[in-house]
Amino acid sequence: MDRRVEPGDEGVEVSEAPFWKTKSLAEMTKREFERVCDGCARCCLSKIEDADTGIVHYTDVACKLLDTDACRCRDYGHRRRRVPDCLKITPRTAKTWTWLPPTCGYRLLAEGKPLYWWHPLVSGDPETVHIAGVSVRGRTAGSEEDFSDDEMAHRLVTWPRQLPPGARGRKPPRKRSSPRKRGLRTKGSGFPLARE
Repeated sequence: MDRRVEPGDEGVEVSEAPFWKTKSLAEMTKREFERVCDGCARCCLSKIEDADTGIVHYTDVACKLLDTDACRCRDYGHRRRRVPDCLKITPRTAKTWTWLPPTCGYRLLAEGKPLYWWHPLVSGDPETVHIAGVSVRGRTAGSEEDFSDDEMAHRLVTWPRQLPPGARGRKPPRKRSSPRKRGLRTKGSGFPLARE
């Protein structure tokens, strides 16, 4: 993130580290803290806590307020009034809620880890969280209003606790070049011929 060059600074490039690299979660402004959310909506999936072990299990069932295409809450400002068990992530809870996905920006920063390449703060594009396969887009079975408690118990999934293959690494995967760019010729059918 480059700082604007002031008069007299011509020819001098000054850059500042992004806020998420220089501030703790507790030091961030409210707006900065909100921007740490990557928009994956994994935390908006219904979860079931095992009463005996305390282990939290994810389901593929979305909160009734979740827009599963946009991966955004339909009523974010009033969500806790409309969904009393909606949990608010804070700098403290980001450190203690072990059920947060390993991809969660809050969890990563709380653990002193860098954000992944697909995080909108890093990529500059809110679509990269979907491109990398991290978001819940296209992966939910429906809204919690569509399932009974018994049905929810049969909707347990493990993928929210996993890092998708397309999301690994700190840089985006390289795009594969076409055969012609790799020095291969093609003939009619598109099958590459041996290198000459």
